[in-house]
Amino acid sequence: MAGGKHDSRSTVAPGMIPVQRLNHAVLYVRDAERSAAFYGEAFGFEVVERMPGFAVFMKAAGTDNHHDLGLFSVGPNAPGPEQGRVGLYHLAWEVPSIHDLAEGRETLARLGALVGQSDHGATKSLYGRDPDGNEFEVMWLVPREHWGEDEHRATVERLDLDAELARWG
Repeated sequence: MAGGKHDSRSTVAPGMIPVQRLNHAVLYVRDAERSAAFYGEAFGFEVVERMPGFAVFMKAAGTDNHHDLGLFSVGPNAPGPEQGRVGLYHLAWEVPSIHDLAEGRETLARLGALVGQSDHGATKSLYGRDPDGNEFEVMWLVPREHWGEDEHRATVERLDLDAELARWG
């Protein structure tokens, strides 16, 4: 950034916002400390800042972000997310390898948070819920040169993680 001007070298059309990536997520939760403990144990997220009784900001190990997740307390009687209502469905956290995905399945199962597994062709995915019922995805991105027809499809198939480990591991 020189002289207050930002050179984005974007390929989007003029007048469009040149997004690089999603930087962080912020969730309303009943108890930010309880949720921070869950995300710390499940993902190894580290606390960046605590605002007692109000919020916790966390980041993933090795990230360049200031924070990856913000958690804001809304109280113990707040209603949880409901399927079929307007709002966020889930967040997706990408892991670097198929082995990390397999280890993630064990972690989510141990925490009682694993709720599903899917093969989306270009991604292999696990689904979990945090203590407030917020759904998240843990996914591994297949190397792009192997996407083939999946580049233009959004498939949902049963994930055979053992077969994927044998293929990609």
